[in-house]
Amino acid sequence: MHWMELWKAIILGMVEGLTEFAPVSSTGHMIMVDDLWLKSTEFLGKYAANTFKVVIQLGSILAAVVVFKDRFLDLLGVRGRHPGGHPRLNLIHVIIGLAPAGVLGVLFEDYIDEHLFSTKTVLIGLVLGALLMIAADQFAKKAARTQTVDQITYKQAFFVGLMQCLSLWPGFSRSGSTISGGVLVGMSHRAAADFTFIMAVPIMAGASGLSLLKNWQYVTAADIPFFIAGFLSAFVFALLAIRFFLELINRIRLVPFALYRIVLAVVIYFLYF
Repeated sequence: MHWMELWKAIILGMVEGLTEFAPVSSTGHMIMVDDLWLKSTEFLGKYAANTFKVVIQLGSILAAVVVFKDRFLDLLGVRGRHPGGHPRLNLIHVIIGLAPAGVLGVLFEDYIDEHLFSTKTVLIGLVLGALLMIAADQFAKKAARTQTVDQITYKQAFFVGLMQCLSLWPGFSRSGSTISGGVLVGMSHRAAADFTFIMAVPIMAGASGLSLLKNWQYVTAADIPFFIAGFLSAFVFALLAIRFFLELINRIRLVPFALYRIVLAVVIYFLYF
């Protein structure tokens, strides 16, 4: 594989890592950058290129595991974060939050891969997701009753899970839909973001694993360096982005991200359509 193609993998990994945990849609950004500039399908093929866009999310997953390692140890029962017991957030919250999108993702995976991985569908998702985020900030309760992730109820977890289904449409954004959902049911922006990032690990790992199993035959030995370069790039940039975003979200909330999405969609539309 030519070194220029490795640079394309690093760039796509950077885009994934910087945008995965911000409510701007990492998949949408990767699709637009790739479709309009890098064009990885020309040397990987359609199915291998789509698999790459899913698999490099494993780099971002690893970054989330590193940042939330103590929390995951708590959830797995390895140790309790609070003396005398485990924190209130438990695996049931996570399972409830994952179930709706997990079921729909399995049922519609083929349709999504075949029909929704395009710049046009991403533009739709960017705008609709932005409107949801603006509505969430507008109608959010002035004083969130759930300030930390340990105060989340099962009902809130289920509603966030339902909202996560919207992210199956590329461009809508997993974190954008779930943080918006959390805010709408009384969670602080930071609590909703923490829960979103914790849920992201199993659902992204599952999606990546399914895509690998289904499309591995399209990936050749020559493609492996491309995948590795993208994975490492996504890990490094996601590690930087997660910590920055968690400090930022309670201060600026969702509207600035929503405005960015709308401006980006308009610019891309007039430049390329």
